[in-house]
Amino acid sequence: MRSPLEQDLLDELVLLIHPVVASEGRKKPFADDARLKKLEPVSAQPTSSGVIIAAHRSVC
Repeated sequence: MRSPLEQDLLDELVLLIHPVVASEGRKKPFADDARLKKLEPVSAQPTSSGVIIAAHRSVC
């Protein structure tokens, strides 16, 4: 099954980046063979807990 990003169904991707180190057992958000998708940064905002909220927009 392909992800919405791979099917060009997303206009914007918002990532919550947590300041932790994860070891084995974490599922990857994208398949190893997924094609590259160009995104441009829209915004990035750090929170008081250290999480960064980063938004990116699809580049056509």
